[in-house]
Amino acid sequence: MSHIQAILFLLLAAIVGMTNTATAYGDDPPFKITTKRDDDKAVVTVEKDKATVSIHSPFGISQAVIERSGNNWPDVVTMRLNLKGLENLKIANGKVTLEAAVSSQGGKVRLWKDGREGSPLDSKNPFWMEIRMIVKDGKPMTSIPLTDGYFEMQLPKALFEDNPKSITVNWIDFYR
Repeated sequence: MSHIQAILFLLLAAIVGMTNTATAYGDDPPFKITTKRDDDKAVVTVEKDKATVSIHSPFGISQAVIERSGNNWPDVVTMRLNLKGLENLKIANGKVTLEAAVSSQGGKVRLWKDGREGSPLDSKNPFWMEIRMIVKDGKPMTSIPLTDGYFEMQLPKALFEDNPKSITVNWIDFYR
């Protein structure tokens, strides 16, 4: 490879790299994500004003703080927890805490707010969120433990009403 070819190759690689960054995140990544454990991994994908946060947690018990980088949250924030089960989930914005659990028998989902487990939320509540079990190929799953799957939920808009700077997500996978 000549000297000029090498320079052109590096220049092309830099342009492609900048294009991928601009396509995936705009000017800046939409979130700064800090996980409690070093082996946790968080990946963010963005399409227009929709963001998906996918978290892989090998240990199965951990926490992530998701801090917005911009002035506002995207219109739609979807979370994917790559776990085998979901014994407990907490999502807090500083004022409200949503909690959920998915039964290991039948995958029944329970969702409640601010520690009131005896007062489950229903689909009419502004803090309601559907928690779906999805296998790797994108198809719905009905049994636990999930193998090569994840729990997916679109976080309720009510969670972002006061435009909190961050949300904190805690999870416990009963298959660890």
